[in-house]
Amino acid sequence: MACLLETPIRMSVLSEVTASSRHYVDRLFDPDPQKVLQGVIDMKNAVIGNNKQKANLIVLGAVPRLLYLLQQETSSTELKTECAVVLGSLAMGTENNVKSLLDCHIIPALLQGLLSPDLKFIEACLRCLRTIFTSPVTPEELLYTDATVIPHLMALLSRSRYTQEYICQIFSHCCKGPDHQTILFNHGAVQNIAHLLTSLSYKVRMQALKCFSVLAFENPQVSMTLVNVLVDGELLPQIFVKMLQRDKPIEMQLTSAKCLTYMCRAGAIRTDDNCIVLKLDHDLKHAHELRQAAFKLYASLGANDEDIRKKIIETENMMDRIVTGLSESSVKVRLAAVRCLHSLSRSVQQLRTSFQDHAVWKPLMKVLQNAPDEILVVASSMLCNLLLEFSPSKEPILESGAVELLCGLTQSENPALRVNGIWALMNMAFQAEQKIKADILRSLSTEQLFRLLSDSDLNVLMKTLGLLRNLLSTRPHIDKIMSTHGKQIMQAVTLILEGEHNIEVKEQTLCILANIADGTTAKELIMTNDDILQKIKYYMGHSHVKLQLAAMFCISNLIWNEEEGSQERQDKLRDMGIVDILHKLSQSPDTNLCDKAKTALQQYLA
Repeated sequence: MACLLETPIRMSVLSEVTASSRHYVDRLFDPDPQKVLQGVIDMKNAVIGNNKQKANLIVLGAVPRLLYLLQQETSSTELKTECAVVLGSLAMGTENNVKSLLDCHIIPALLQGLLSPDLKFIEACLRCLRTIFTSPVTPEELLYTDATVIPHLMALLSRSRYTQEYICQIFSHCCKGPDHQTILFNHGAVQNIAHLLTSLSYKVRMQALKCFSVLAFENPQVSMTLVNVLVDGELLPQIFVKMLQRDKPIEMQLTSAKCLTYMCRAGAIRTDDNCIVLKLDHDLKHAHELRQAAFKLYASLGANDEDIRKKIIETENMMDRIVTGLSESSVKVRLAAVRCLHSLSRSVQQLRTSFQDHAVWKPLMKVLQNAPDEILVVASSMLCNLLLEFSPSKEPILESGAVELLCGLTQSENPALRVNGIWALMNMAFQAEQKIKADILRSLSTEQLFRLLSDSDLNVLMKTLGLLRNLLSTRPHIDKIMSTHGKQIMQAVTLILEGEHNIEVKEQTLCILANIADGTTAKELIMTNDDILQKIKYYMGHSHVKLQLAAMFCISNLIWNEEEGSQERQDKLRDMGIVDILHKLSQSPDTNLCDKAKTALQQYLA
């Protein structure tokens, strides 16, 4: 019954919303001008911050009526102004709202409104035009369709600080290429906007500065003109330099730097001008600090949150900027960029997509060739992620000589670099082809491998055991490696099992033995080594379940009766008392251990 009631309730709510919105539209047609004005004012209050209400009013036809009232000669200036305000509010909604307004030919109506003598109405029209023209769905060409519009906008610049702010913002968003630059330049944009750089209003100064940055972009004519422009007795380049000062907002510093850069590229400013060079050098250091801080922030934000990592990577040009940071001259910026990428590389999805799309591994490999230890530690840690089995970057990294580089890191005096070097090799060896495993063993050398197995750093030892475990996987690989390195590996295993190591180290070592026991010919190296067999027996009876289970894997692989020679191996292990231990373990309170023991006993009964 509850389900049946759901639809009528939704319809009721929808009809109430529609009725409420319809009420606002109906009032626009009231014969009493005062009631129409009040209706528009109420509509203005209703749509503020309410996108749903905006969409409803657009659907119900409010826009054509508002535009009609805005253009009617009989409408009061106050009504026209309020209509422009409401239209501007509707434009601040979604892009679909802007499209609807454009379909109703709002731009010609608002441009016509700019001919009014009333300043408040002009400001309202400009504010609405600013909102529409800064929307990505609005074609810039609409500003240039009527040749009288640009000169009229230039004339309106002197009316108020609001007309200055809105018009400059419109110009900076609608100047897209040399044709637009030429039109604005020919109508006196430089002369009309220059004095706005000294306005008391920050917003006006900022929008004027943005205008100059788009006008000067790849435009020698504009750049050459800007050099000689005087504002309150000061040349324009000097004003730009002052705007670079650190006490100015970052947005202003960066935009003024753009202006000077474009002028330098055009040859309008000498690159050896002391005033410019010293200031740009100072600001370059500041820019490095800003980039470093930004990369650090992104690294921190993306460290533990997949959604945030996705948002960072999907930000336009963000990956390009971070990758570019890897080749910065500043060590601190390079380090921060690597940390940022390392943080983002924790995402499996991004390793498979964005990191491959941007070929992040290429600049990373360059960084690893020659960098300070502090950068190498983070870069090599990131390389560990790029070498994970599912990463499409793994193959090209292998082809670029990573094995030699990583083997070199394992010889570093820095423990963190030794850990990362061996860790990356461990990831590289996981489910790898025999050739890759052979390359690793050849480049690393048996001597270095055993030096790492006796390393005083526990992390180095654990990752080296992990590498050995990955190398000794799949039977043909196990037999091949043990045929050439068996004696040394068995010796190393013995030393670790006899040494004063923690549970995790000994568990990993027993797992290596279990892998060797899975080989076809390699298992004989265990069966002919009574010392190793006694150690496996000892750990089957150990007090720690992890070690018992690892030892059980060794025994299971040795006695599996489907394999050649299993009967002889079973007999030898029975004589050692292994079957008695299995019976005892089959009564263990640990379910996993109990099951493994019972499975092993079945091999004797089969």
